[in-house]
Amino acid sequence: MKNVLKQERKSRKITQEELASLVGVSRQSINAIERGKYIPSTLLAMKISEIFNTPVNCLFELESGD
Repeated sequence: MKNVLKQERKSRKITQEELASLVGVSRQSINAIERGKYIPSTLLAMKISEIFNTPVNCLFELESGD
């Protein structure tokens, strides 16, 4: 799964630590999501989309092998 989380976060001047705190996960989890090493749960993806006021499918996109 591809994502634009890092770009969105940086454009809004939010640190990984701040985003993690807002959605209730560790900074390491946000880092892993941004690097494509961890696919967030539906609940977590929805929380992140609410923080950015952006639809989930604008932040996360399925790839051909997903």
